[in-house]
Amino acid sequence: MNIAFTLTIETSTADASIMRIDENGGGAEAFFTSDRNHNAQLFGPLRKLLDEARPARLTHVIVGSGPASYSGTRVGIAAAQGIAIAHDCPAIAIPSILAVPIAASGAHCMALGDARRGHYWFAEIADAQLVSMPQLVTGTGLLEKIEQAKSENFHFFTLEKSLNLPENLSVRIKHEIPTARLLWQAWQKATDAQRVAWAEAIPQPIYLKPPHITPPKASASR
Repeated sequence: MNIAFTLTIETSTADASIMRIDENGGGAEAFFTSDRNHNAQLFGPLRKLLDEARPARLTHVIVGSGPASYSGTRVGIAAAQGIAIAHDCPAIAIPSILAVPIAASGAHCMALGDARRGHYWFAEIADAQLVSMPQLVTGTGLLEKIEQAKSENFHFFTLEKSLNLPENLSVRIKHEIPTARLLWQAWQKATDAQRVAWAEAIPQPIYLKPPHITPPKASASR
């Protein structure tokens, strides 16, 4: 029987994983850790999972879009798109912050991250769904947002191993690691409307800021 399967790829942090899930919920996982060489670490286990699935049919590829390591997320998305083209199936990017244990539990929580240059980002999650896409704030804005969320009994987490937060922040922030398995669960728990929106979007990393472009210097007059 030609069983169909889904492939999930989560490389937005140093602790990466991939998973093959068949129609019956079974499958296989692979984990690897690499701070800067996801492109070198990913393809060996990826090939193994795909080879082991033959002659089953790949129906779609789900990949984490962050926000987290831009290079790691970009490698995962590029791999997902290449595999999807080869297997004539869709590649679908969904936020990695939904693929962590605390978000998957359905808890009302807030993801936090350092956007650099004095800015931070936050995103609210409830019932395993994004309430809001990641938003940029200053340090002062983040403190105000966290104080408000504390009064509503939010849980706080970050994908970063070390988060440089403003001073005077009295809140416990848990380090969470997104996984390919929980990425699949996030897809399963999503509403039909959300699945359609993700499927129709072009897979790309979640951008917190517009790309920084340095204008060319004016040529010296002769």
